[in-house]
Amino acid sequence: MQETAVKRAEKEPKKPISRKEMTKWQYTKAEMKRTRVGYLMILPFMIMFVVFTVLPVILSILLSFTSFNMFQWPKFVFLDNYIRMFLDDDLFITAFKNTMIFAITTGPASYLLSFLLAWFINELPPKARAFVTFIFYAPSISGGAYTIFTIIFRGDIYGLANGWLMKLGIINEPILFFQNETYIVPLMIFISVWTSLGMTFLAFIAGLQGIDRSQYEAGAVDGIKNRWQEAWYITLPNMKSMLMFGAVLAITGAFGFGAIVTALCGTPSANYCAWTLNHHLAEYMGTRFEFGYASAIALIMFILSFGANQLVNKILAKVGT
Repeated sequence: MQETAVKRAEKEPKKPISRKEMTKWQYTKAEMKRTRVGYLMILPFMIMFVVFTVLPVILSILLSFTSFNMFQWPKFVFLDNYIRMFLDDDLFITAFKNTMIFAITTGPASYLLSFLLAWFINELPPKARAFVTFIFYAPSISGGAYTIFTIIFRGDIYGLANGWLMKLGIINEPILFFQNETYIVPLMIFISVWTSLGMTFLAFIAGLQGIDRSQYEAGAVDGIKNRWQEAWYITLPNMKSMLMFGAVLAITGAFGFGAIVTALCGTPSANYCAWTLNHHLAEYMGTRFEFGYASAIALIMFILSFGANQLVNKILAKVGT
């Protein structure tokens, strides 16, 4: 019975492939070819990404559980680096507190200021918008532009701030702004926010320019009554990718804070009042050559940045709802 059925099936004429099925098959084959070509084109980048980003991160995590000084083979110490970090290293606690202060103040402040400035500047005529954008973006493309504050807050009568304060009779003698604990942290926050209006600000300008103006007209018809509702229901939802990009830049800059302090106040700052995790990491890696302990500090910074990134992600997911 089975053989008869097989012979009957062989004798039956095969149905020709329809044009629709042939087109679908050709499309699938072409799509697979394009996919292979795409993977081949990104292969060099993926290799470099794995070699220079993924592997170093993995090695750093592994080294954080060892005692390693670059001259001897790493010695596994399990959690000793982390126990030492939080229980025995008072300077780490100071650096952690200062980093959180700088991150909580400079990160959100620079992010919100960048968006608000971009939002208002976007309403200007094209030529005026281009000029004002350049004015705000200039500090970020001028290497070491923050050193101008060494002239403004110079610690003698020739400093602009001291000169004007003494002329107005507010102070009787010059203030050493960058050597006084009272002024260092507020000045560092102010200068950091001033210099942060760079790539984030420019990305927000680009995002605002890419929004279809007809959406605002449709929103007005649907009942949007003011600019804040317009921003919440139309502007921000259309800019989610740019908002996330700006958040990543702000988080990275906030938790990597330290270069401005080193340039203006020296290393260390007065009584370590502006000592950050970035300084602590650089000291143990570049001066003491304790790479295992430095890797543990780097992992803490990574966890902080990752946690902040996830928090911002959840906040941005609620935009426009």
